[in-house]
Parts: sequence; C-alpha cells; structure tokens
Amino acid sequence: MTTAFDPIDLAGTLLPNRVAMAPMTRSRATDDGLPTALTAEYYAQRASAGLIVTEGIQPSVVGQGYPNTPGLHSDEQVAAWRGVTDAVHSAGGRIFAQLMHTGRIGHPVLLPEGMVNVGASPVAARGQVFTGAGMKDFVVPHELTAAELRATVGDFVSAARNAIRAGFDGVELHGANGYLIHQFLAPGSNHRSDAYGGSVENRIRLAVETAEAVTAAIGAERTGYRLSPGNPLGDIHEPDPEPTYTALVAALEPLGLAYLHVMEASSEIRELTLALRKRFGGVFVLCPASEGPTGPDALALVEEGVTDLVAYGRLFLANPDLPRRLRQGGPFNAPDRRTFYGGGAKGYTDYPRLNGRA
Repeated sequence: MTTAFDPIDLAGTLLPNRVAMAPMTRSRATDDGLPTALTAEYYAQRASAGLIVTEGIQPSVVGQGYPNTPGLHSDEQVAAWRGVTDAVHSAGGRIFAQLMHTGRIGHPVLLPEGMVNVGASPVAARGQVFTGAGMKDFVVPHELTAAELRATVGDFVSAARNAIRAGFDGVELHGANGYLIHQFLAPGSNHRSDAYGGSVENRIRLAVETAEAVTAAIGAERTGYRLSPGNPLGDIHEPDPEPTYTALVAALEPLGLAYLHVMEASSEIRELTLALRKRFGGVFVLCPASEGPTGPDALALVEEGVTDLVAYGRLFLANPDLPRRLRQGGPFNAPDRRTFYGGGAKGYTDYPRLNGRA
C-alpha cells in the first residue's frame, strides 16, 4: 500500500515523501517585491516537505494585489530568490515558484501611479482589500484587450524563465482562488464576447495558452497548475464548474505537466476532484476541503488513491518539521492567525521544531 511517506517521481524530480507545502501569502517581502533573508530561513526550515510551493509571486508589476508580496519580474528579484532556493536546496528540499497574477483583486494604491487593476471584464469584485492606506473597495478593472492578453501570457513566460534563473525546480501557474486566470474561467467575472469569453472553450483559452507558452519556455516537467473549481473566493461565481474544469484538464493533459494541484473549496466538490484525477495522467496534488487546518487524517487520501500528494497550508505554516510530526502523530503547534500576514520573525520563523528549537 502506498503511503504519504513513500517517495514519488515528479516528472523526473524524486520527492522523498508525498507531503506538500501549499502556497500561502505571508506579505513579508520588501516594498520592491524582494524576498528577504527571513524568507530564505522560512522556506529552508520546511525543506523536509516532499515539495514546497511558494507564496504567490507576481509575474508583472500590475499582477500585484496585496502589500509586500514578492515578484519575479526584475533582476533584483531573481537575485533575491536565488538566496531562497539555495537555502532550500542546501537543506535538501525541492521548491516550485507559484506565479500569481491577481487581476481585479487589489487596488490602484498598491500599483505605480497611473496603473490600474485589470481583469477579464469591467466587473468589480465585491469586497475590500487591505492596503497601506487602510481597507479599500475593489475597483472596476480594465478589460484586457487581445493584445494585452498576449502580453500577459508573455509576462508569465518571462517570470517562469526568471524562476529557473533563480534556481527554482519549477513553477506552479495559479489558476485558482479568484485571481486573473480564474476570473477568465468563471462566467460571473467573464462577460466577454470575443475568443476569450462565452463558451467553455473560450473561457479556458487563457488558462491553456498560458500553460502552452510556459511549458514551451521551461519544459512541461517544470510546470504545475493549480485549480479550485467552484471556489467563491474573490467574488467568483461558478454555478456549474464541472464542464469548465473537465474541458480545461482535458486540454492541459496532453502537455505533460509535472502535476495538477486541486484546492477543494468544499466537500461537495469531491466527485469532480475524482473525475479530474482520473482524467489527468500526471501527478495529482490535493489540498482537501476541511473545516479547519488540514490534519493527519488527510494522509489517508494517498492510501485510498484519491491523490498522489496532500498539500498542507496552515499546519505547515506552524510546524516547520510537519512530515516528521505527521509520521509520529504529533504533537502540532497551533497556527497564530494574528501573524499570518506581514511583520517579522514572529509567527514566521519562530515556530519550534520537536527538539524545541525554531
């Protein structure tokens, strides 16, 4: 019987176990989008994961949606990330960079003067975002033109190449959680009448074109994809996600991606999760639906064949040696929500290991 502590071949990269660290925004980069020495320490502490997927990294200036999130669109950012990847590799880990363009999620005060948020259609998300000037309502985004969409795909390609330059083992394209690619997939945020809107085939076009371009640039074996069918985050409305996601995965499968990463918004999506796993021929990563932080019981999903890897978020945030704790059944540090976003070492690199040291 396969367990979560057995190794697995991820498109040529051998992972020592099947416990993945899920991407989590921590908002601890500099104002210029640079990861810091603390970032390197944070990820290196968690190098015992089978696979680390970083926090969302903006592929372009306009792709930023939150304060103090990192980028991969400048030489300075590439150099700073090299310090992170070197630290992780020295500790024996494997790390993919998640490329996240937030689209309409964000606010112009987070962008250079004169720049505005962009999206599939000029439809504002309901809700607010935190900024240095306080909470701000989401604004009506600029609808990306066909030419601007080609440039946006180019930004993902450039960021993917920068990730490889920075020493990452690969990239994960973020098509989930209400961000730009998800905004094109969802009929509630995509009101277009051109080749990128309307039918399922058109709404998945940006997601597929981005994957095609990135795999052509850095290799399919270095490219993963994250999806979250039916996820309402970011004011997303997908009343019937099954046709969209089965068509999308059918289009992605021939590319030979390193993995498909599904985040379940609720337990009601499990049937679709199983259908997507069956349709996708590569390694499958699951961030399962749960009422609280994903716990030790999720390891059984590997044994049952539901997934190849289980992704842990908040529990990995609070337990840098999580695979060891899972193997022996705990104990587990409790995550401190007050320190999730922004700040320094507290709630970031000071969670103790089982030997009592951070």
